[in-house]
Amino acid sequence: MTITLDGHNLTIEQVEQVARHGRKVQIAPEALARIKKCRGMLQKKIEAREIMYGVNTGIGEFSEIVLDDEQVRQFQKYLIYNHSAGIGNPCPIEHVRAAILSRINVHCHGNSGCRPEITQTFVELLNRGVTPVVCEKGSVGACGDLSPMAQIALVLLGEGEAFFQGERMPAAAAMQKAGIPAPGLEARDGLAAINGSNLITGIASLELLDAERLFKQAEIAAAMTLEALLANMKPYDERLHKLRGFKGAITSAENIRRVMAGSDLVTGKLKVKVQDAYSMRSTPQVIGAARDHLAYARRQLEIELNGVADNPIFLPETDTVLTGANFQGTPISLPLDMVGAAVAMVCVLSERRLNRLLNPALSVGLPPFLTKGAGMFSGFMLSQYTADSLIVEQRILSAPACIQSIPAAADQEDFVSMGMNTALKTRQIIDNGYGVIGIEFMAAAQALDFRQFTKGAGTTAAQLSVRKQVKHLDEDRPLYPDHNTMAAMVKSNAILNDVEDKIGTLKDSWS
Repeated sequence: MTITLDGHNLTIEQVEQVARHGRKVQIAPEALARIKKCRGMLQKKIEAREIMYGVNTGIGEFSEIVLDDEQVRQFQKYLIYNHSAGIGNPCPIEHVRAAILSRINVHCHGNSGCRPEITQTFVELLNRGVTPVVCEKGSVGACGDLSPMAQIALVLLGEGEAFFQGERMPAAAAMQKAGIPAPGLEARDGLAAINGSNLITGIASLELLDAERLFKQAEIAAAMTLEALLANMKPYDERLHKLRGFKGAITSAENIRRVMAGSDLVTGKLKVKVQDAYSMRSTPQVIGAARDHLAYARRQLEIELNGVADNPIFLPETDTVLTGANFQGTPISLPLDMVGAAVAMVCVLSERRLNRLLNPALSVGLPPFLTKGAGMFSGFMLSQYTADSLIVEQRILSAPACIQSIPAAADQEDFVSMGMNTALKTRQIIDNGYGVIGIEFMAAAQALDFRQFTKGAGTTAAQLSVRKQVKHLDEDRPLYPDHNTMAAMVKSNAILNDVEDKIGTLKDSWS
């Protein structure tokens, strides 16, 4: 079913459907009417030679330079040329598609002043599978994602490069094969195509969903470890968490209880300690705090997805042109910085539970390093090394980018969000998180092999899911294939899907 864009109702889930799964989009008729009305207003002002930033003036430090009629006609092309100044590998196709979708929804408000052909061409790029080649690095997140968005806008001129049907080729060839005419750029069109933090927003939307699914899997892995360590389950009582009141902790404790339902540990058949270590009994509070931040970050992202991020902004109803800084990426980069830090924090907690599984002084009777041949074999000793190395990298990457502004454009742009740096490092933090949680899954499955009691339905499903890909470690073997397999399983949500097939859907941070 096609998603209809009107500027007001785009969700993060729809971003994923379009960016990753190829769902088609269309512009709502009332949105198209707004775009045309705004363009009509702008055209009258151009003919009246009213001075408007980025239309008949230069940009940045050159904003006081007024262009003549011929320069106005040529300016948008050169604007896109000189802003196509990124560097590095191409962005993943899903990131570029998310950025294009975000930009279309900005235009649907009817405040950007571009011709409707520009917005409609963006729609056709998505629907026909033409994805501009965009360098990952070069955006400072204000005035929006100028460099990457300019590489997207090059295809409006029939220039640049694009991916089409699995091949990288000149954009002109891709558009010709897809049957998309290049609309060219007239007054205002180029700046309206690039002047927002749309790539940051698109990437952040996908990362938010990935972090949510990672947290669910962290809860499943925690449940397995808690069973293996014969945890006292009183710290997961719903009443305890409702007394404090944090929604994230309530949700996390509920998910863990559901995964462990039916276990002898829950029904009280096993003797347990009076009180466990923080890495066990604080799990709902820690993952819950991360969940609460995801819920906040989601609100910020959906405001941005459905807001007018542009400059200048045109108000046809009052014949007004407003200049400002709605392109500024800080409202996204700040919460996204904290999403990365939250993922790193959850992984630190995971590693501490892993440590308790492996350390014979802490593992409540489990074999040292989860091997029956200690001394001859080292079991999972080196798996902890790997998890530790991933976590140190996460910690380094968790330094906030939103405070790292470097002035540019002769100090006209003297505070920028660095939100693209945030998006890139958060992606790496999450990727490392797949490995850390995957290693806990692998160790917890091994530990449960040594426990002879009735386990929870969810933990049993998770253990069986692990065993589909990674066999029990009876004798030492090279573990790097298993580590990579487990990371891929976590990334693909394979274990989460198997558990939810058995016990039903676990709660989200925002449910």
